Amino acid sequence: MKVILSSRRHHYVAIVSIFLIMLIMVALIAGMVGCGQPAECTPMVAAGDEHTVGLKDDSTVVAVGNNYRGQCNVGNWTDIVQVAAGDEHTVGLKSDSTVVAVGYNSSGQCNVGGWRRITQVAAGSSHTVGVKSGGTVVAVGDNDDGQCDIGGWTGIIQVAASGYNTVGLKSDGTVVAVGSNSSGQCDVGNWTNIVQVAAGGAHTVGLKSDGSVVAVGYNWEGQCNVGNWTGITKVAAGRIHTVGVKSDGTVVAVGKNDEGQCDVSGWMSIIQVAAGGGHTVGLKSDGTVVAVGDMFFGQCNIGGWTGIVQVAAGGGYYGHTVGLKSDGTVVAVGWNDDGQCNVGNWTDITQVAADDGHTVGLKDDGTVVAVGYNYSGQCDVGNWTGITKVAAGSDHTVGLKTDGTVLAVGYNYSGQCDVGGWTSIIQVAASGYNTVGLESDGTVVAVGANYFGSCNVGNWTDITFVAAGVWHTVGVKSDGTVVAVGNNYRGQCDVGGWTSIIQVAASGYNTVGVKSDGTVVAVGDNDYGQCNVDGWMGIVQVAAGREHTVGLKSDGTVVAAGLEVELAKWDLF
Repeated sequence: MKVILSSRRHHYVAIVSIFLIMLIMVALIAGMVGCGQPAECTPMVAAGDEHTVGLKDDSTVVAVGNNYRGQCNVGNWTDIVQVAAGDEHTVGLKSDSTVVAVGYNSSGQCNVGGWRRITQVAAGSSHTVGVKSGGTVVAVGDNDDGQCDIGGWTGIIQVAASGYNTVGLKSDGTVVAVGSNSSGQCDVGNWTNIVQVAAGGAHTVGLKSDGSVVAVGYNWEGQCNVGNWTGITKVAAGRIHTVGVKSDGTVVAVGKNDEGQCDVSGWMSIIQVAAGGGHTVGLKSDGTVVAVGDMFFGQCNIGGWTGIVQVAAGGGYYGHTVGLKSDGTVVAVGWNDDGQCNVGNWTDITQVAADDGHTVGLKDDGTVVAVGYNYSGQCDVGNWTGITKVAAGSDHTVGLKTDGTVLAVGYNYSGQCDVGGWTSIIQVAASGYNTVGLESDGTVVAVGANYFGSCNVGNWTDITFVAAGVWHTVGVKSDGTVVAVGNNYRGQCDVGGWTSIIQVAASGYNTVGVKSDGTVVAVGDNDYGQCNVDGWMGIVQVAAGREHTVGLKSDGTVVAAGLEVELAKWDLF
């Protein structure tokens, strides 16, 4: 039987058909971003200047590192399918093709709330770029060098962004670039057969379909020396270094290596890499993460230490950890650019101290040794005798003598070494710009810079132990409570409720306390996980670096909290 439809019914069917086609297109666009459902997302890592971001397979996001601008505030993100990290901001692409961003927004780089139908995002230093489902591109943020002038781009399937330029990969394997071309980083017009692009500080990298790699731009540190790379499956570009993942899961890297960001030769089973300002992050096939470079100097690699009787932590941006063994020898791990970890030949040591770039050891005969950075004479302790305790500030060293007087050498611009008149001292502490002394009657004295009132300890009484952070001073009272003065910007002085404390440590922006039951409390800056000490038990002493915390256990082993420990916990699968 032949059915004849009226014109009105024809019109109705056409409308329904168009509606169904639109639904199908929306579904296809959603699929282009890589996740149909949150659980299907492919985990990945991204690296900013000083922060690291991880996308988990449940479409949530984790981040650690510098959070001064809020760039790590991603804990409530859900349904994320891709992440990107700029210098101080983080961008997330959602499964519905919209975009979220947190962090520094000085140039409007986080103004992505109105973006729709986005399939991929990239983050430069101060700008953000998004590829739309139709192959066009949108961008917001700093445009001083024209890095956001992408309005005429079409046929784009992937973008990369750096400090001052944006790079786009076209569907035909060619590449376009806009922005600063001061070093030739935009000279990509003759590239062909490219399958992925990456943008560094002033260089651009392209992965070819045959697994080889090309690069143009600034090459002073060799970051463009990729001509002999083969079998590469993914590339990443940091500020002044370039990283490639090989088909066998190993990794290669070239360029500046002043902070160890290219020390990836031992990595295996890597499926993706990210390169930041001075660090490199690798995602392994089992979902765990490895990292080298800035902030990843091995200062938390204390897992095999035994027989330790005291620990010290370097408090600078380049952290190191020192351990005194029961036999009087010393071990050290972490940043060693200035030789601050060269303690392997030390013997007969009874106490150690450490700060930014130097390490100090007190010998059993009352003499003192020191290694590391000595620009201000902070290691000139060779003639000291009769010393019973030592302390290390950023650029000065303090020694307590048997008669209760005090010596100090090193940087004295703020008067932190003006301890010549001190008497009856039983313990000393040192920070970046001041020195603190505990007197035998439980009172406290302090000299040096008094910014934020860090030296306002004149009314303290019944103190049994003192510690000094960069701009704050902490004291344990005989009843186990704690007092603190100075900079409280990150809550490092919020110790009013602490009880049963037997020892404290202070660093840049945090304070750590050991309780009489062997547990530990901490307040202040936790951007790097340095305050994540809740589960510690059996602790008898703690030391605090700027970005890591170390705890000595009663059995002579050592635990640590910090960026490396936090990343080691990540399981993105």
